[in-house]
Amino acid sequence: MKLYIVTPTYNEARNLPKLVSALMALSIEDIHVLVVDDNSPDGTGRVADELAEMHPGSISVIHRSGKLGLGSAYITGFKQAIDAGATAVAQMDADLSHPPDLLIELIQSLQDFDVAMGSRYIPGGSVDMNWPWWRKSLSAFGNQYARYILGLPVRDATGGFKVWKRKTLAGMPLNRIRSNGYAFQIEMAYVAYLLNYSFVEKAFYFPNRDWGKSKMSFRIQLEAAYRVWKMRFDYRDLRS
Repeated sequence: MKLYIVTPTYNEARNLPKLVSALMALSIEDIHVLVVDDNSPDGTGRVADELAEMHPGSISVIHRSGKLGLGSAYITGFKQAIDAGATAVAQMDADLSHPPDLLIELIQSLQDFDVAMGSRYIPGGSVDMNWPWWRKSLSAFGNQYARYILGLPVRDATGGFKVWKRKTLAGMPLNRIRSNGYAFQIEMAYVAYLLNYSFVEKAFYFPNRDWGKSKMSFRIQLEAAYRVWKMRFDYRDLRS
């Protein structure tokens, strides 16, 4: 198993070292962290370079010119990971909301499934109890909305903690993915579903970030609502 972990960053200078430390401590022999930084004003890119020097061969950094979006950051990272010979590719946030320990279980699940994902909305999963009511309601509604319109078989359609088999990502039309906010997570899951790839969800607790500001915005929410309907049209050829 050659695992690549793609982690997009924007102003995560304080969180990234903690994440890297936790990942390097995992009992995974061949692990590589690929940081995709969008020219963070807080110096996250510089911190990532320093971490790469501390862990030669295990960390690499892609520096982008500005805040180009979550979706394009992941697609860039996925393509580089595939080119580098990854046999499995994980995606996870840099804000410590995704538990590194769960990676072991997700990787093991790839023996029987094409995509293994952490889920907040299956039994045993949960979100921070201190989330404001509107955020909890919006997150739950967003998942139900996407699942109903697209017929998705997963409970956490907007979740961003996934591990993909290489052949799964390599078999997907990544150049057609257009969503850049958290609708990106929905679009990737939808395309994988249309291509008959199999999913498994593993429960986890999603905490509130200790440091930094959430990237969620009203514009991102609107994009997701609009993009869900557009996905049905854009991928009608895969539904036939």
